[in-house]
Amino acid sequence: MTISCAKTLPDEVGQWQASLALEFSQTQQGSRLSSIKRRGPLAVQKAFYPEGPNCAHVYLLHPPAGIVSGDELTLTTLVKPNAHALLTTPGANRFYRARNGDNEARNKQKQTITLTLAENAMLENLPLETLVYDGANGINTVDIKLTESSTYIGWDIVCMGLPASAQYFKSGQFTQLNRIYCDNKLIYHDRIKLSQQSGLLDQKQGVAGLAGYTTFATMTAYSANFIRPENNQIQAKLLTEIRDIIEQKQAEELVSVTCIDGLFVIRYLGNQSEQCKQIFTAIWQCLRPACCDKPTNSPRIWLT
Repeated sequence: MTISCAKTLPDEVGQWQASLALEFSQTQQGSRLSSIKRRGPLAVQKAFYPEGPNCAHVYLLHPPAGIVSGDELTLTTLVKPNAHALLTTPGANRFYRARNGDNEARNKQKQTITLTLAENAMLENLPLETLVYDGANGINTVDIKLTESSTYIGWDIVCMGLPASAQYFKSGQFTQLNRIYCDNKLIYHDRIKLSQQSGLLDQKQGVAGLAGYTTFATMTAYSANFIRPENNQIQAKLLTEIRDIIEQKQAEELVSVTCIDGLFVIRYLGNQSEQCKQIFTAIWQCLRPACCDKPTNSPRIWLT
């Protein structure tokens, strides 16, 4: 395995320009974390194999536990042909309150994630929730690059403010951008920019936004099995099973599901990130055997 580490000190006082690049390869010993290149506090310990050698479980670590003004965190992952990886995090991500000041560039907090899957590669991206503190100035971008034969399951869960502690998102702004490409063709684009000025947070005016809710999330799943015409019954069966899960969780008014051109899109809009995680986990357990031809095996870190 290739490991490289650049300087680990902030570029400026109180600011981190951090990056982490991971590569997974299929070898005679199974799927392996074959390369790590890191700069700053982003890191991984090692790959775990709770379900055997052909799926590497990796926990993404960010010891500062949050993103402050001037921080730019970049995560890139390449899953090479036939390899299989599962990514998750041991704790929630946080966009803290931005510093006051006139320097907009220095006040911004950025996280950019690019996940690239080669032919017949599989990736499950299952991070814990992102907490956006009142007064944050955050930009979170997630790009997924697939091939027609790739398999991907992933989610993003965003909580605006800390409503359980009565700390609501009343100032600042946050932009979430999700894009999915298949063979360099854009097949999914979703962007929302939230602030008090936009009106998208407001219960009355934000019908096209959060409509007064504090937690929004999107789960996507893509598999070559879904786009083959002879497998239309698989899509229909999974849609029925997912809708049954949503009904069992009594979340019909909070969760929607669609499948367009082989891409499953499940959305949550509510007030409880924990509720969202439970629903998404149940849906992942439904999708995984169909997508990855493997039974579910939850990351051990979720149990700690």
